[in-house]
Amino acid sequence: MMTSQRILEAARALFAVRGYRATSMQALADEVGITKAALYYHFDSKEEILRQLTLPLLDELEEVLAQAESGDGANDVRWRAIEGYVDVHLRHRHTLTMLARDMTLLVQAPVADRFRAAIALANELVAGPGSGLAQRVRAAQIVAGLADPVVLFQNEPAGRLRELIIDGAKALLGEAGVSRAEGIARGRSGGRRAKLSAEQVGHARSLHASGHGVEDIAARFGVSRATIYRHLKI
Repeated sequence: MMTSQRILEAARALFAVRGYRATSMQALADEVGITKAALYYHFDSKEEILRQLTLPLLDELEEVLAQAESGDGANDVRWRAIEGYVDVHLRHRHTLTMLARDMTLLVQAPVADRFRAAIALANELVAGPGSGLAQRVRAAQIVAGLADPVVLFQNEPAGRLRELIIDGAKALLGEAGVSRAEGIARGRSGGRRAKLSAEQVGHARSLHASGHGVEDIAARFGVSRATIYRHLKI
């Protein structure tokens, strides 16, 4: 295993046990068995290590939500989003545990805005187009409940845990009185686009470089903030 990968694996474990703020770069170097100078050769800050640990989870989460957003109908969109959301969190359950160890990281970390945008998009996709307050509240409950069990029951087999989480989402949707067949499509057949053309991506990057915010850029192109974050990789 390459030294940089060993550092990331050690950091993930230490951050989950001790907490991100309580883990020093010296402690991390000691855990890997290298000097502090060697550690800084690979990563110039602890913040960069955190960023590298969280990027794979974020990249995959944004990708599965973009795929879900392009579904053929509200039911297809909703369940693609739910199942994709669960699968990504199960694949990255150790990273999720690390973040849950210090919840302030989800507010202050450089990737916090991307997390919020992805969660907001997941809430929209699960609620469906034209949903009222009751459906949107229930969707938020469902999305929150997709990740929490992954942390709370981190030692349970992934396959069994996935089955139970999906069953819970089905029960909540049933209690909300939301038909799994109702609604119209968003994505290709209606609503916002999930992808940008190469030309639009270039334009979006130019706008961001010139000081435009993600919210403004998303509104200009008629896409979600998560889509902009996915293309800009901020």
